[in-house]
Amino acid sequence: MFVIQRQGEKQMNPSTKDEIRGSLHEVKGKIKEKAGQVAKNPDLEAEGKAEHIAGKVEKKVGQIEKVLEK
Repeated sequence: MFVIQRQGEKQMNPSTKDEIRGSLHEVKGKIKEKAGQVAKNPDLEAEGKAEHIAGKVEKKVGQIEKVLEK
């Protein structure tokens, strides 16, 4: 994948990308979890919980990487 960077524009750190991606997975997982509860679908609820937890882990990894970069 090629990334085109405009002149004078800073590229986002990988750790920041991990944090953002983790936050998105957290939210997406929480939505799936609630949808599974409302629809009484245990599979969807479990999938949502797993994605929510994976998002938390990914976010924490980004935070740890950020600390180690300094």
